[in-house]
Amino acid sequence: MATIPISKPTTIDQYIGGFPNEVQGILEKVRMTIHKAAPDAKEKISYSMPAFEQNGILVYFAAFKNHIGLYALPSGHEEFKEALSKYKSGKGSVQFPLNQPMPFDLITKIVKFRVKENLEKVKNK
Repeated sequence: MATIPISKPTTIDQYIGGFPNEVQGILEKVRMTIHKAAPDAKEKISYSMPAFEQNGILVYFAAFKNHIGLYALPSGHEEFKEALSKYKSGKGSVQFPLNQPMPFDLITKIVKFRVKENLEKVKNK
């Protein structure tokens, strides 16, 4: 579970504000990267984590003691499994260590993939 303040955040600003300054900077860059890749996505807090929604959830992200977790649901991780292979990951999650450069280009590609995927689901309904 993410290291969050005792009171549950209701906005992404509150969520980010609960972390040390250096982590706040990284979280804000992740947030802006997602916004740039999905400018029409709406922010929300879901499962106590920042989430972006556009025709359904695109991605979640969260800060932990030693990493930033990105949750692009199983399909986003499956599509980029080779690029993500150097990171610790699970079926629908990946851990980007805080002591390494954040792969913002990869995050952008994953988010754009999820936007397209969600749009296809809406069209096929």
